[in-house]
Amino acid sequence: MTVGVVGGGQLGRMLALAGYPLGLDFLFLDPSREAPAGRVAPVVHGEFTDPQLLRWLSRECEVLTFDWENLPAGALRKHARGAARARICPPVAALAVAQDRVAEKRLFERLGIPTTRWRAVGSRPALARALRDIGLPGVLKTRRMGYDGKGQARIRSVEDAQNAWDALGKVPLLYEEWVPYDCEVSVIGARSTRGETVVYPLNGNVHVDGILRLTRAPFGRAAWQRLATRYLTRCLEHFRYTGVLTIEFFVRNGHLIANEMAPRVHNSGHWTLEGCVTSQFENHLRAILGLPLGSTRPVGHSAMINLIGELPARERLLAFAGLHLHTYGKQPRPGRKLGHCTIVEPSPARRDRRARSLLALVAPQVRLP
Repeated sequence: MTVGVVGGGQLGRMLALAGYPLGLDFLFLDPSREAPAGRVAPVVHGEFTDPQLLRWLSRECEVLTFDWENLPAGALRKHARGAARARICPPVAALAVAQDRVAEKRLFERLGIPTTRWRAVGSRPALARALRDIGLPGVLKTRRMGYDGKGQARIRSVEDAQNAWDALGKVPLLYEEWVPYDCEVSVIGARSTRGETVVYPLNGNVHVDGILRLTRAPFGRAAWQRLATRYLTRCLEHFRYTGVLTIEFFVRNGHLIANEMAPRVHNSGHWTLEGCVTSQFENHLRAILGLPLGSTRPVGHSAMINLIGELPARERLLAFAGLHLHTYGKQPRPGRKLGHCTIVEPSPARRDRRARSLLALVAPQVRLP
């Protein structure tokens, strides 16, 4: 059974590594000759929009999936309507919504999922109206293509707004209120082609400059888990979803406020590789192939730390007892995710104590809340 993956980044690479023990094969499509997935599976090099390559991939594979939400949804939708052999999972409709922050906000509102107050912005007068309606402080974001803190600006004054418009205003934007949150969390779940659904324990996330640096799980109160599961389930059922879906939330005074969703395996779920009975990567594959889903039970209390910009010496990391290291085969570059490491401990207190020691070693600028 062969799985086709559109996009050959580290998420695709980890999908393949999770799938090989299940007896699966993989083919990737990616324009980059340096795609991380190329170290572990065959990669066809070409544009994501190339209909000939998409048709070829579909003929060679039982199912197509993707490892990044900023793919051309139009090309995939057109391909899905053709006489393709392979199904596309997750559904292209979910991919299209996740690519447009306005469509995403409207979906949350339609499904009764609390989100920030926001306005679509397409001109300077529209920005002025948004500032008047929503107030300050706020965040101005591109509607499309923003990730890891890219394509957005914090707005504290009218002058900030004008400067941000000058920097970002060549594309459609969204202005939303700044939420003085207590913490950030994400929930990850999977739904199979048979309608079976599983949800992972809630993740507690720490971002620096828009980039995820630390995840701890299980995290937070039982009430947060129940709310997050309820909201995630609404999205899964709305799309008749297949695969893994993630929703990120701000937590403010015990309330969850949806920030964005990702129709794919997610960075905040990397801890599940060692920290759960079944990882998010394996469950994504099980889901899209119609196989029984695996248990999401945690085997301990996990902390996952991203390795950003440059990799510490392997010897230093592996000297840290119980550490699990994953590198992605990428060249160092400021702000680039090059790998991650995970520890799993028997209690939250021991996890947090050891996570602080590990942060001091690999990311001293990051503080554990």
